[in-house]
Amino acid sequence: MNLKLNIEQIILEGVDLPRSQRSRLQAAVETELLRLLSENGLPPHLQGGGTIPNLPATVNVTKGMKPEQMGREIAQSIYGGMVNEASGIPSTAK
Repeated sequence: MNLKLNIEQIILEGVDLPRSQRSRLQAAVETELLRLLSENGLPPHLQGGGTIPNLPATVNVTKGMKPEQMGREIAQSIYGGMVNEASGIPSTAK
């Protein structure tokens, strides 16, 4: 199965992430999403294709959090939002 996932942008409100760390954050998001999709599969309502134009997600960022941890939490929140999108359950990461 081929999967094309396009995330146009991730907006991090109130987070001061230096440009030098953005590629680490991006790599962590990609790696974790790949892991989640490989282990758990694509949610059934998206298996025939589909678009989620806006996926609000909540991630608790703590001072000093490394980009890799932040990226994992963002990816988990995105995946949770994809799973819950069909049921209307809001996405939150714990």
